[in-house]
Amino acid sequence: MTAGDDQLAGAAESGDVASGRLDHRGDDEASETGPLRQCVVTRERLPKERMIRFVISPDRQLVPDLSARLPGRGIWLSASGDVIQLQRGQEDRQRKEKLGDGLADRRLIRAFSRAARGPVSVPSDLSAILQAALERRIAELLGLTRRAGQAVAGFEKARECLRTTSSRLVLQASDGSMAERVRFLSGAPPDTMVLDPLPGQVMGRIFGRDHVVHVAVAPGKLAQSLAVDAGRLAGLRNRSERAMGSERTTRRETVAVNKAAGANG
Repeated sequence: MTAGDDQLAGAAESGDVASGRLDHRGDDEASETGPLRQCVVTRERLPKERMIRFVISPDRQLVPDLSARLPGRGIWLSASGDVIQLQRGQEDRQRKEKLGDGLADRRLIRAFSRAARGPVSVPSDLSAILQAALERRIAELLGLTRRAGQAVAGFEKARECLRTTSSRLVLQASDGSMAERVRFLSGAPPDTMVLDPLPGQVMGRIFGRDHVVHVAVAPGKLAQSLAVDAGRLAGLRNRSERAMGSERTTRRETVAVNKAAGANG
């Protein structure tokens, strides 16, 4: 865990956060109601499922709020590596040298400071901190899903689950054999959503095994939460335009996530 991670975790778990003594000043344009939020960097309005919420602690630390439940006015950022990570062109390398390794991209600092109406401490390893936090959150959610009897692990059991139930969400190990992963999906329904947020060893620990590559998840709220958080993690890792998307694109993707997770009502 980095020093920046310690600072953010400490602020999130402190009495100041728990008692609601957070900075309530946020972006004037960022509404906390409705399905869309405005990215503090790109200024795009996107579904909140594709974004990450932050609040500002009394000592002006940036605190990630992955569950979007902490008190205070939220500041929202697209869950995309393209938005968070500094590009590495020639000009950016020169800027990086001037900034130093201990400082975040000035673009992010300016955006958060503007939204919070004051200086904000933004760690240089913000993307790594968010990815680690999402990985922990996904592992916890998968553990809850297993204990609730809503997840099945293993090649044959998971494939059988896809064939005989309404399950359309599959988690595969990020370090699993590509050939095996493709073979598993050869008999899956065409509307199956496949995500790979965790390595096989981590998924194995959740199911009491050394290694797990395939997990089929039953429809429901836990499946929806897994799909959303895994999608955010993929966006941070891939630095893709698809992960950031546009309002129209991400609305379609949100419908697809909810449909695959069985959460459209």
